[in-house]
Amino acid sequence: MYAVSIWPRGHEVNAVAVKVLTEGGHCLDAIEAALRFSEDDVRDESTGVGGLPNRAGEVELDAAIMFAPEGRAGGVGALKDTRYAISVARRVMEKTPHLLLVGEGAKEFARQEGFPEFDLLTESARGKWEEWKAESERPRAGGHDTMGTIAIDRQGRLGVGVTTSGTGFKLPGRVGDSPIPGAGLYCQVGVGGALATGVGEEAMRVCATFLVVELMRGGAEPEEACRQALLRLRALHALNAEIAGRPLCLAALRVDGAAGGAGLNRPGFAYARFDGADNRLIEVKPISE
Repeated sequence: MYAVSIWPRGHEVNAVAVKVLTEGGHCLDAIEAALRFSEDDVRDESTGVGGLPNRAGEVELDAAIMFAPEGRAGGVGALKDTRYAISVARRVMEKTPHLLLVGEGAKEFARQEGFPEFDLLTESARGKWEEWKAESERPRAGGHDTMGTIAIDRQGRLGVGVTTSGTGFKLPGRVGDSPIPGAGLYCQVGVGGALATGVGEEAMRVCATFLVVELMRGGAEPEEACRQALLRLRALHALNAEIAGRPLCLAALRVDGAAGGAGLNRPGFAYARFDGADNRLIEVKPISE
């Protein structure tokens, strides 16, 4: 049994996954429980309830889940007025032939699956949106941090999931990397899984998580695979001043329990790793441009 969750607060999130795993639960149940915990945490302005809204003052959620043994995945993008985006994403995987539903279609599917209307905008998030509007008439993006978990259960089944409210004060309808397999998350049977967090457009630019898993498949250690993927992105940044300096962080878990992470232009990144015995937070030194 192994699990990885990202960011310092991922230590708490990982503990939820660990509880499910140690009780003999399925890796997907562990991931869903962990990310629902994050989505319910109003202290976290990057996921679920309390997430920062878009420029129109509406919270739009992106989430996805992927199951390695079968190569299955499901995701939602720009999902409004619905609690537990990660659970809706799992229903997309398990009950539809599609990998991704977005906008009104995702919302309608959630209602059909019994997820009720729910106001995600808290007074705190509304206040920050109003402050953002007052600061400047020129649209500017806010920061955000995706939450993600990779889990391997007692039967060796591997899964990965991510959830986010996306870039704060984004354009309505913007969908980031999180619900896109190969960008925000990826896993492959017999190899391992990877997660991305930061500016989603940068993860999509290099298919970051697919690249990490592919590098591990070729023999790279998890940390080196994450680092090499970010160095490839840094090379693109050197050619384009408009995207230079944008942050992206990656974390990976190999099927044997080895884990690693790397960050580009983002201090403070860390990941929590459960190695079968201990749930420990590991700090990551950032790569700078």
